[in-house]
Amino acid sequence: MKLEEFETYNLAIDLGEKVHSSLNNWNYFDKDTIGKQLVRSTDSIAANLSEGLGRYHFKERRNFTYYARGSLYETRTWLLKSLHRGCVQLSVSV
Repeated sequence: MKLEEFETYNLAIDLGEKVHSSLNNWNYFDKDTIGKQLVRSTDSIAANLSEGLGRYHFKERRNFTYYARGSLYETRTWLLKSLHRGCVQLSVSV
C-alpha cells in the first residue's frame, strides 16, 4: 500500500493542518502551553502511521499504529483542555 492511499493517514494530515491553523488566534501563553503540545501530539499521529507503513515487519507496523493511537488520545485530551480553558469554542450545526 502506498502512503497516499492510506485514508487514516490522510485524515491525520488534515487534522494536523486544521489544528495548526486554528492556533493563529490564540494568545501567546495558550500557544506556548497547550498549543505546542496539541500540535506535537496531532502531528505525531500521521508521523507514526507513516513510519509504521515504512517498516518491513508486521510487528513493527502494529507497534507504530499503537503509538499513533496513543497520540490520538493525547490530542483528544489537549483539545478538551483547550475547550475547557476557552481557547476554542464548540460549534454545532443543526
